[in-house]
Amino acid sequence: MTRPGRPAGPTSDTEAVVLTAALRLLLDEGPAALTAQRLFQVTGVSRTTIYRHWPTPGDVLAALIDVAPIPPGAPSGDLATDLHAEVDRLCDRLRDRPVAAFLQALVVAGAVELRHRYVGDLLAPFHEVLRAAGVPDDEREDGVAMIASPLLLDALLLDRTAARTRAHRITDTFTGRLRQP
Repeated sequence: MTRPGRPAGPTSDTEAVVLTAALRLLLDEGPAALTAQRLFQVTGVSRTTIYRHWPTPGDVLAALIDVAPIPPGAPSGDLATDLHAEVDRLCDRLRDRPVAAFLQALVVAGAVELRHRYVGDLLAPFHEVLRAAGVPDDEREDGVAMIASPLLLDALLLDRTAARTRAHRITDTFTGRLRQP
């Protein structure tokens, strides 16, 4: 319940300023920088406003996840083609955007639930492609793990570019296995 005279949420401008600064702080200084005091210092938005809308660093991380949805790919109807497209999209995200750094920050912050949510969002397009192709749940889980795990391992733990070519080979192996009677 909101009190009279107080908005239910931050204005879109305030939200954009704070979350843009929060992402920059997260990537430059790590999750420990996501304090109301530090956000105030870099944005000028009052600490009271920051505390009211994002009381904890976890709330800031959750808000960052909320504003970074993964747009769905356009399905072609061919399982292999669609999986290859998702491999390329995930590799591009891991390379071009702060996805890997954000995930590393979630690990450092100990934000297990948020990390699961974010990784789930990253893997959802693979699940959707396989679900649309009628792949059973257990095989779908195995396929997503086979294809995406090496990419996440490269980006998160080994600090190297995701091996796109290897992921495409794994995709071909997996789809070939599905075609066998």
